[in-house]
Amino acid sequence: MSGGGERLRVGVSSCLLGQNVRYDGGHKRDAFVAGRLAAFVELVPVCPEVELGLGVPREPIRLERRRAAGATGEVRLVALESGRDLTVEMRRWAQRRVDELAKLDLDGFVLKKDSPSCGKERVKVWSARGEASTYSSSGTGVFAEVLQEKLPLLPVEQEDRLQEEEMQERFVERILGYRRMKERFRGR
Repeated sequence: MSGGGERLRVGVSSCLLGQNVRYDGGHKRDAFVAGRLAAFVELVPVCPEVELGLGVPREPIRLERRRAAGATGEVRLVALESGRDLTVEMRRWAQRRVDELAKLDLDGFVLKKDSPSCGKERVKVWSARGEASTYSSSGTGVFAEVLQEKLPLLPVEQEDRLQEEEMQERFVERILGYRRMKERFRGR
């Protein structure tokens, strides 16, 4: 789908573009993503929580470790006030959405840090009692996890790591390299 003359195509968490999609009706516009990167690539906005149908504003969600007796427990995506477990619903939606994104022939993705749906790494995992996890490893957002599972070679970065010019340049180099690799192996 991407010929040599087409613009690079990068998926992005919608809130980073200034879209008011966060649980509180706000956004987290990122100057690099919405400015410099947007001038260079075609951006494909994705908000897992809104696209799942949770609405704006909405009940906050978080990652929780749910333990069975004597076990470390599994991490679940849980609505903070109602306790509703959204894990299965979000994973099913994410599987379908990532399949759609794969057909768009993305060259990279920028995710929102700390998000229980979009965080690539270091997302806080809470106990069911509301305590922050003391585990050395933290969580990955549900959508981010599916994205990286299904498209393991896709260059993926969190916006917080793109604040320095050197990291911005490295990300652009990675998406350009990924595009070249896809073009070289297309049809094989």
